[in-house]
Amino acid sequence: MKIYVGNLSYDVTEEELRQEFLAFGEVESVDIIMDKFSGRSKGFGFVEMPSVSEGQAAITGLNGKTLKDRVLNVNAARPRDDRGGSYRGRRGGDSYGGRQRRF
Repeated sequence: MKIYVGNLSYDVTEEELRQEFLAFGEVESVDIIMDKFSGRSKGFGFVEMPSVSEGQAAITGLNGKTLKDRVLNVNAARPRDDRGGSYRGRRGGDSYGGRQRRF
């Protein structure tokens, strides 16, 4: 089960996040999303747990919990297809509103 963790403090490490989730069961992976330009955390990440029941227990137990002075937002991650996207991604075309620009 893939779990979204939001409102992370920028100085939380993947190991610290892993330790929080280990209280609820086995953790397959932890990935804190980093800004590619600054190298700083974007304040959210994903945790994967092999068991759905353990994942649900982690969501229930950690949603609303304070970690490093930030209240965590923890819920089941949505599939990538459900995230929406840019205007271009939904309507097609290029950055000129779906029309081809002529030069």
